[in-house]
Amino acid sequence: MSSDQPDADDGIDEDDEATSRERLEQGADRAVEEFDRRVIDLLSWLLDTETRAKIYIYLHQHPGSTSEEVAKGTGLYPSTVREALASLHEDDVVTREKRESSGAGNNPYQYTAIPPSDFVSSKVSDVQEELNAVFNLDEYLGREADEPSEESQPVTITVDEPGGDDSTDGESEEDEAVDGDDEPT
Repeated sequence: MSSDQPDADDGIDEDDEATSRERLEQGADRAVEEFDRRVIDLLSWLLDTETRAKIYIYLHQHPGSTSEEVAKGTGLYPSTVREALASLHEDDVVTREKRESSGAGNNPYQYTAIPPSDFVSSKVSDVQEELNAVFNLDEYLGREADEPSEESQPVTITVDEPGGDDSTDGESEEDEAVDGDDEPT
């Protein structure tokens, strides 16, 4: 049976389909790389350096790693990793404990990143303090430090835990954040 209408498959070559699939995969890879880069940029800002951000991410993905394993996994110099791990531990961003080994010899520390939710919660107060300092700069410059003000903390940041209580008592989130402050600012 002959037909003048082309088949649905006509005009679509297997090579064209493979090329399209490759382009889609490359686009997806670029999107993932861009997302990873933005996460590292954000963590670099929160953790002060890209080195500390890379180490945090590595430890989040590989908990219980030694400094040597972190250096190999991140491509950073071992001395840089040891220094950054000491600083991250001091800042309570990573935990460390001695790795148990059955043989005689050195038991190195193994490091684990704190959960991201704990990390964000710890950073919220830092960001809140910085924002309050900016908003109150004029007030601080024009008054004595001994004179506290009711409005000295205008910024409040609240982080809700995932899966928390979704019920409300009639107030919107904005109403709750204001805590009944009826005065305009």
